[in-house]
Amino acid sequence: MSISVSNISKSYKNVTALQDISFEVKKGELFGLIGPDGAGKTTLFRILTTLLFADKGSAIVANYDVVKDYKSIRNSVGYMPGKFSLYQDLTIEENLNFFATIFGTTIEENYDLIKDIYIQIAPFKDRKAGKLSGGMKQKLALCCALIHKPEVLFLDEPTTGVDPVSRKEFWDMLKRLQKKDITILVSTPYMDEAELCDRIALIQDGKILEIDTPESIVKHYPKPIYNVSANNMYQLINSLNAYEFNHSVYPFGEFVHYTDSRTDFNPEDLKAYLKTKKLSNIAIEITKATIEDTFMELAK
Repeated sequence: MSISVSNISKSYKNVTALQDISFEVKKGELFGLIGPDGAGKTTLFRILTTLLFADKGSAIVANYDVVKDYKSIRNSVGYMPGKFSLYQDLTIEENLNFFATIFGTTIEENYDLIKDIYIQIAPFKDRKAGKLSGGMKQKLALCCALIHKPEVLFLDEPTTGVDPVSRKEFWDMLKRLQKKDITILVSTPYMDEAELCDRIALIQDGKILEIDTPESIVKHYPKPIYNVSANNMYQLINSLNAYEFNHSVYPFGEFVHYTDSRTDFNPEDLKAYLKTKKLSNIAIEITKATIEDTFMELAK
């Protein structure tokens, strides 16, 4: 295993950030840690990259103990924190050369590893990092995290605040890096990105809710789920929340995702109820559950 986490817990005064976290990541796997802000993702990343001590538990990264072998881990992993942390007054090329020098290597030595990313930012190599767009900053940060050819790559919410095109490009890069036998642990609050991982761990309030492949997690959704729409979304949500048989009600784009507490649910009963609430253009259709639906159900 590239990463093995056993019963890690961490608290900040009266706030529990992590509670008995355990999971394993196989070599060459793209593993996602999926959860909202404040779920404990960054705290766990800081523990696994030797920047923070856990209160209890243990962890192994690239066959090294995160406490006893912290120096070896720092030479064996690449870490891209959620906040852009490169030197903003240095150019792209200067940042890359600086990080390569720290790890006793050169850009040329590991160029094959960063080539696909670097060619996109090379035209701006003399531009200072602080003047780059969000997407370009992320590509530079990824290059710097890869320049020493790490065994394990930690990416903490790498696409937060990045435009949709750059997000797609970034994930395409990760898929290519995975083929080079690099283990990748990535955290994200975006449920759609979870589907791009080999396996995911859903995390909320410092606790792991479930670990499995994205496909298997969705299959575990316990009830039929329906897309419900009407002429007034606000009134529709309020009416569904007030319905005595509702099990869950969540806005989902142009629809509301609805599940019923009864085993013999008839959509016509719900439609009749909504009509009494003066709603019109009512449509109720069964749909497939998403990872977001599953997360909301597990977090209830």
